[in-house]
Amino acid sequence: MKKHAVLALLCGIPLTQVTAGDLEQRAEQSRTVVKEFAGALKAELKSALKQGGPLQAITVCGTTAPAIARQQSLKHGWHIDRTSLKLRNPDKAPDSWEKSVLKKFETRKEAGENLAKMEYFEVVEQNGRKEFRYMKAIPTAEKPCLACHGTNIKPNIAAALDKRYPDDQARGFKAGDIRGAFSITQPM
Repeated sequence: MKKHAVLALLCGIPLTQVTAGDLEQRAEQSRTVVKEFAGALKAELKSALKQGGPLQAITVCGTTAPAIARQQSLKHGWHIDRTSLKLRNPDKAPDSWEKSVLKKFETRKEAGENLAKMEYFEVVEQNGRKEFRYMKAIPTAEKPCLACHGTNIKPNIAAALDKRYPDDQARGFKAGDIRGAFSITQPM
């Protein structure tokens, strides 16, 4: 047990009490993990685009990104993933908390907030346990995102997407739209 937890018990302070400092520390840890995840994904996408163009990138987003999320989840003991209001993969559907945050992100975007810095976090209770939940918006970049998520998708890319994702909703984005968000759940 950590020193501060022992001290809290000795002083009669409930461990479920969370301070602003605790939240900020967890948020900072989450930011670091998102940077790791995004950096690894970006490197894989750049490599795929260089080797085989957008068709190769479809594979990276479909298989490599979930593998990176699993790897990060195991490394940190948290649940780490990506989700969106406009899904490509139905297995990545947002839960009710994530959907609410994504909608808030859209409102904040309309108010002019910088997407690159847009995040949200709080402690929630799930099945009788407290969890720290964190989300970081994923802005749609002109390149390479729009090759597969934009409005003018080349026919061969659209066909590959249709084959892999028959219920694809993740098209029609413009640069500067919210593509989705990284989502982290830390047990407390």
